[in-house]
Amino acid sequence: MRFRLLKRNLLALLGVSFVVVTLLFSTRVLLVSDDTSGPGNTAKENPGVSSSDPVKFNFGSLSELTQSVYSANLKQSVHNADRFSGDPRLVLVVQVHNRPEYLRLLIKSLAKAAEVHSFLLIFSHDYFSEEINTIVQGITFCKVLQIYFPFSTQLYPREFPGQDPRDCPRDISKDRALETGCLNAEHPDSYGHYREAFITQTKHHWWWKLHFVWERVQAMQGYSGFAVFLEEDNYILPDFFHFYKSMIEFRKNNCPDCDMLALGNHNGLDGFTALSNKVLTTGWMSTKHNIGMAISREVYYKLMGCSNEFCTYDDYNWDWTLQHISGTCISKPLKVAAALGSRVLHTGDCGLHQKENCRPEWAAQKVDEGLQKAKAGLFPPSLVLDGAEPVAHKAHMKNGGWGDIRDHILCNNYAKRL
Repeated sequence: MRFRLLKRNLLALLGVSFVVVTLLFSTRVLLVSDDTSGPGNTAKENPGVSSSDPVKFNFGSLSELTQSVYSANLKQSVHNADRFSGDPRLVLVVQVHNRPEYLRLLIKSLAKAAEVHSFLLIFSHDYFSEEINTIVQGITFCKVLQIYFPFSTQLYPREFPGQDPRDCPRDISKDRALETGCLNAEHPDSYGHYREAFITQTKHHWWWKLHFVWERVQAMQGYSGFAVFLEEDNYILPDFFHFYKSMIEFRKNNCPDCDMLALGNHNGLDGFTALSNKVLTTGWMSTKHNIGMAISREVYYKLMGCSNEFCTYDDYNWDWTLQHISGTCISKPLKVAAALGSRVLHTGDCGLHQKENCRPEWAAQKVDEGLQKAKAGLFPPSLVLDGAEPVAHKAHMKNGGWGDIRDHILCNNYAKRL
C-alpha cells in the first residue's frame, strides 16, 4: 500500500505518464536503499564483504520473482567471500542471458585461468532460472557476485519494457499506427519500424550494468583497476590475468592516453603464437574491440557524460552506439590498446538473431584443439607495440530499432535518483 501511495504522489507531482513514473520509481527502490534497517544494511556496514547466504529465488510467480531480484540486488551477497579474503586484483563482469551450455564453457575456462582466486566475478543476468543460478553458485575458485537486470522482458512480459499487447506491430506504417491508436504510434525508428522488446533488452541491460557495477556494487568500492566486460559465450585463455597485467604495464609505458584495453578480438587462435605478445594502438571500433573490453572508472565517467546521446541514438546495439558517441559527444575518439593474440574467444554460434541448431559441444572441441596449438605462445614475458594507427572517429549507418521515446527515458534514468 505504501508503494502505491508513493507512486500516486509522484504521478501528481511530476505530471507524467504512469508507466514512466513506475519505471523511475522501480529504478529507485531496486538500485538504492536509504533504509539503514533494511536488507541492504549489511553491505553498507561492511563494504564489499557481504558473505551472508544468497537470496533464495522464488520462481513461483512473477511478483515473487521480481521481489527476489529486488532483494538480491539490495543484499549483494558475495559467494566465497569467506574463502578468498582481500580486495580483488581483477574484476570480470559477465552479461548473461539464457545459454547455460555456453555459460558452463566460460566457467570451465575461468577455472583453468592462472591466479583466478584473486578475481571477483560479477554475473549480470537478464534471464532468471534455477538452472543458471545453480551453475553460477557452483563456482568455488573465486569470489562471485550475481546482479540482476530489474527491467527484463521476463519480469515485464506484457508491458513496457517488455512487449505490451497494445504496442504497434514492428512493420505497420506510421499512418496506420496512428489510425489504430497503438501505444507508440508516434515513435517508429529511423526506418519506420516499431520497437521489439527482445531486441532492445541487450542495450538496456548493458547500460544498466555499467551504472550498477561502478556506482552500486559495494565490492567495487575502492577498486582502482579495470573492469573487463565479457559475455556468456566467451572463453578466456589460461594466461588471461598474466596478459592483463602485462597490458597495464604496456599502457603505462607506451600508451598512457589509451582509454580502453581490448584483451580479445574476433580472429580466434589463428597465428596465435606469432601474435601472442603483440599490441596495436588504434581508435575503438565496434566490430573489433567489443570482446574482452576493459574499462576504467575514469572512462566510465567519460561515458556517463554522454548518457543522453547513448540513450537516444537510434541503434539497438550498445557497441555501435558506443562507436557513435566516440568522436561525436566524446570530442576525442576513444583510443584502445588491442591484443593481436586474443585472450578471449567467442564460442557462441547462437545469439540474438539465431536460436536454433546451437552446438556448444562443437565449440568446446574447437577451443580444445586450438589451445593445444597455442600453448607455446601463452605467458609471454613482455609485450611489444606492433603498430600505432591514427585515432579518428569512424561514422557508420545506424541500425535503428531504438526509436521509442520510452526506451530513451528508461535508459537515461539508470543514472538518476528520484
